[in-house]
Amino acid sequence: MAIDLASFYGSGAATQGRRRGPGRPRGRGKGRGWGDVMRPVSRSPAAALATLASAQVIRGPAQAVHKRRSAVMSPMRARTVISLRRSSRLTGIPPMQSAPEQKYLSYYDVTLTYEDVRALRNDWLTDNNISFWEEYLEREVLPKYPQARIVLLRPSLSLLLMNEKPEAARKQLPDLRNITHIFLPITDVKDLSKPEGGTHWSLLLVSTIDGVAFHYDSLGSVNINDARSATIRLAVLLGIDFRFRNIEDTPQQENGNDCGVFVCVLMRFLLVKRLLNAHAREKVSMGLGGKMIDANGGRKEMLKIIESLRREGERRRSTSPFMKKEVPRIE
Repeated sequence: MAIDLASFYGSGAATQGRRRGPGRPRGRGKGRGWGDVMRPVSRSPAAALATLASAQVIRGPAQAVHKRRSAVMSPMRARTVISLRRSSRLTGIPPMQSAPEQKYLSYYDVTLTYEDVRALRNDWLTDNNISFWEEYLEREVLPKYPQARIVLLRPSLSLLLMNEKPEAARKQLPDLRNITHIFLPITDVKDLSKPEGGTHWSLLLVSTIDGVAFHYDSLGSVNINDARSATIRLAVLLGIDFRFRNIEDTPQQENGNDCGVFVCVLMRFLLVKRLLNAHAREKVSMGLGGKMIDANGGRKEMLKIIESLRREGERRRSTSPFMKKEVPRIE
């Protein structure tokens, strides 16, 4: 089956959410990936790949078209390592000594707190961490592809979709009628009054133009029922029958803290490598066989990005007499 991506692109509306819990550890999955393929859109020659080179780091006999300089320490040379970072060193990150709820960085529609930054160091990711990453991809990556019609739904909107009636959800969701692909972070929260009660993150990628929903879960199939539910609700909302595919060869986490990091790394990889940067006439597999996730490197790269943006926000604040006491801001 081939998926036609020749007419997609866009961006989603930003909202903020709350903290989620960790996933439960499980061994690496050994299942073979779904063999679906897609034909990505043609890309403009002006779309610079250099700024996206750190989205994937290759080791071993990976496809030549995706080769990148390796910066990941992995003994498994037969696998491709997906990473966000270029360096294993993390510098310039100050110790977290402020109150958890104190604001750390305002980046367009997302405000990160000190608690969010602490969580990104070595804990399970918060809703704000994932919302920030989606905002960053929308601001820094998608503008290079103005013809794209892709939405990155925030965690709070995904949760709303899974718990509200279609008409109520429609009023709060972005307009999805002309969107070709939707990324949804999936969580297992059942009670909206306790949004912090989730235990696991996974990623759902929906192709509206081909009627297929791909589910990537770093703990096998822990969130499969929630992902199916989100797919069904989206089908009702859009009037489209979606085929659901649980990608069995999704890289598996080795602890209980990294599910959110896996979602962020996979989101960028799938967005950049499988949708945006491949040739329009190529067939691109949506499976992830032979891939590994460098979760520690992903955390470090996200922290470096946040620190860089915070420094820029501080620089802008220092030039304005009216912003001296405000949180560092990028907008």
